[in-house]
Amino acid sequence: MSTQSRPTGPRTTRRKLSYLAFAVIVVVYLVIIQFGGRLVGGWGDEEDILTTRGVVFTMLIPLGLALAFTYAVIAVLGWWHPVLRDDRPVSRWLWVVPGVLLVVIVVGIDYGALADKGWAFVIVLLIATQFVGWGEEGMFRGIGVTVLRDHGLRERRVALWSSLIFGLVHLTNVFSHGASAIAQAVVVSLAGYFLYLTRRVSRSNVLNSVLHGLFDFALLSGTVILIDQQAYPGVFAPILAYVVLAAVLLIKRRDIEPSHRTDGDAVVASA
Repeated sequence: MSTQSRPTGPRTTRRKLSYLAFAVIVVVYLVIIQFGGRLVGGWGDEEDILTTRGVVFTMLIPLGLALAFTYAVIAVLGWWHPVLRDDRPVSRWLWVVPGVLLVVIVVGIDYGALADKGWAFVIVLLIATQFVGWGEEGMFRGIGVTVLRDHGLRERRVALWSSLIFGLVHLTNVFSHGASAIAQAVVVSLAGYFLYLTRRVSRSNVLNSVLHGLFDFALLSGTVILIDQQAYPGVFAPILAYVVLAAVLLIKRRDIEPSHRTDGDAVVASA
């Protein structure tokens, strides 16, 4: 039985999206961020995020445009429900994933460096990184996951491909970071899986979006907001956390899906 036959209101009338159409949407999203960021930064004569003005022109404006584009696509498709809500439950022990991510965020923020920059800079950077979180989660854990599910993929494949796609698109950072973008893409794929599990265990796309933004906020605070800033020791917390989470999820991989399912969940699993 296919998922389309289930009698759920929001799913019966919304539009479908092909893989090619999704790819085009992702490319437009990336163009807005990569080239829009350079264009807007050029207009503002800013090239970095060392100042509040720099954050506004190189991050806030282009990321805001990308965010607006993402949710405009969701609105046109009529996908508010499947993007913002997740009806595929997982075992409750997986709350450990967002819990660990939250600890990493608290440990990873360089509070001293932020204090040196002032409250205006902190607020603007916080908003900009939330734009990253809500934009990327809306695009990849929202639209991307929905596309894969609509094409009948089981959840293990949805998790795999949505995470790999998320990592692959970060290869576009090769234009600004060089070969290091390859390693970044691998790490981002793993992070994408953690965020996918956060979406499922929280049953929405909200918590993973907020945590994603805060995670980027923590990383930026510890690495690039001051001239000649030495790496803050807390930024190495994600490395340890990723290793621990990956090991735990590998060991307990058979316990990710709930052992008891409702009739609705059984229909989903058979799709």
